[in-house]
Amino acid sequence: MPDSAGRRRRMEEKMKKRVLALCSAAAVAMTACSSGQEAAPTTAPVQETQTTEAPTTAAETTTAAETEAPTQEASGTFEGTGNGFGGELQLKVTVTDGKMEDIEVVSHHESSVVFNRALPLITERILEAQSPEVDSVTGATFTSYAVKAAVAEAMKEAGTDFGDITFATQGPAVEQVQGEDVHTQLVIVGGGPAGLAAAITAKENGLEDVMVVEKLDILSGNGKFDLNFYDVFNSEAQKANGVEDSVEKFIEDMKDAGNTPERLQVWAEGESVIDAWLRSFGVELDYNYGGRNHMKDKDNYAGEAIQDGMEAQAAKLGVEIRTGTKGTGLVFDGDKVVGVTVESKSEKYNIMADAVILATGGFSWNKDLLAKYAPGYEVLNTSNQMGATGDFVPLFEEYGFKLEHMDTIRVIPTILIPSRDLTNSGAGSVYVNGDGQRFVNERLGGLEMGTAILDQDVTWMVVDTKKIEDNANVRKQVKAGKFLEAATWEELADLMGVNKENFVKTIEEYNKNAEEGVEDQFGHTPERALLPEGPYYASKIESAVHMTKGGVAANEHAQILREDGSVVEGLYGAGEVTWQSGGYSQSVVFGRVSGQEAAAYIQGK
Repeated sequence: MPDSAGRRRRMEEKMKKRVLALCSAAAVAMTACSSGQEAAPTTAPVQETQTTEAPTTAAETTTAAETEAPTQEASGTFEGTGNGFGGELQLKVTVTDGKMEDIEVVSHHESSVVFNRALPLITERILEAQSPEVDSVTGATFTSYAVKAAVAEAMKEAGTDFGDITFATQGPAVEQVQGEDVHTQLVIVGGGPAGLAAAITAKENGLEDVMVVEKLDILSGNGKFDLNFYDVFNSEAQKANGVEDSVEKFIEDMKDAGNTPERLQVWAEGESVIDAWLRSFGVELDYNYGGRNHMKDKDNYAGEAIQDGMEAQAAKLGVEIRTGTKGTGLVFDGDKVVGVTVESKSEKYNIMADAVILATGGFSWNKDLLAKYAPGYEVLNTSNQMGATGDFVPLFEEYGFKLEHMDTIRVIPTILIPSRDLTNSGAGSVYVNGDGQRFVNERLGGLEMGTAILDQDVTWMVVDTKKIEDNANVRKQVKAGKFLEAATWEELADLMGVNKENFVKTIEEYNKNAEEGVEDQFGHTPERALLPEGPYYASKIESAVHMTKGGVAANEHAQILREDGSVVEGLYGAGEVTWQSGGYSQSVVFGRVSGQEAAAYIQGK
């Protein structure tokens, strides 16, 4: 098999082609439908200040002041279109005497969890500047581009020509200055599920001044995209579903996951009350689909509901949130942490605090860190969000903090191309390459599955209607038009552009093995045959790094530890920045633990 370096080069070429294909959407409508996530990285991590997908040229960064003055002072409503990640976006611009007064999006196909957060920001920037030549909203690059391009088109109709709007178009450069220190009781670095849970809990435990800084322009990491809030028990949905569970059962199930007994006990107790805590501010996960898996309901993901609820609760409690603000380091007084250094586009400054919580996420987007700590995984794409660049990992080494399990990586077997949506890879999924032939055991998973897919020219996941009925994510993705659809296998092969004879034969052999319970040459015994009648569906897929499990060590009180195991006074950690054996719900649990413990520490000083 090709070596890791070869795969990485091939992956980089594939990703370059994909970015070029996405960027060509500026001229033609994209065929992929809605996705909430940004384009995946190519060879280097995208920093939070990056708003481009291509090199910037002088022509592309012309400011509004340098554009040709309007030939007339137009008034009226003018229409424009742009292309985001999900396809065409249409909007109207209301103009009075040449001045933009309002921007109204008429239709779009962007993911709501990104669009609803990004639209107010990008429209505010455009209206304030009276120009579409403004910085894109980090974390929503494609949505921002679509709005900016559509506004430019509308304004050209109104008599003001801003020239071509590209992914590289940005606002005027701003000189970054050194600002004065800011003071608060508690500062939390990172506005994802762990950071927001920490902020809400700290407020609930009596702190007056709580601040969250987030380097992207919109809150939340990958949590807002998640279908499943897993590892949760003692929930209302679980009880309604007749599932019996307990702290003792949870501890028994997770005893070999790599946690200390003390941390496991706290995790278990936290999971047992997390549903009640979410419901206390209106987040109701009413669909339990076996075990400890939870969604909002059968057709609505957990992540969006949880993120919306936590953002609303943080605002209600008066948490100060500063987006577009990156944590760059820690401030020490001797061995005690007393603040963080941060920077925005316009200034650098210190936030001095009685305690600090780090909730900055993992390093899935940072191929250099992947190559250093988990060699081989850097060849894969990632399903994580663009902020997961491991900014504090080099600092942890510099400070002498303990790092654990840095080579432990969670790989998602199948994400859709190009949208990077996580999709179901269980029973009823058949993978074929460009020749229409199977090449791998569909149960394989991990890096082995990821590299097997990379070794193909293309990989298609093929499913039937039962798959759609059984799986919420596939059902949603088919409805959004992210799968090809055909009445017969032959018609589907034509749409996919694969060898029709090979493809039909492959499906027939797969079904025969399923019916007879026979293990095939790949060591796979199909769980079930695909249905004898269509329609049938197919989408391009690949495997992806979903999250990095390793990180800085934290104890059961969420206190960050040094190499010698001693506690770093005044510093706490939660979420993917720390080593944690679980994921989404564990981030929220230890976010709550960190907020509670930090509040107690501050109040006891």
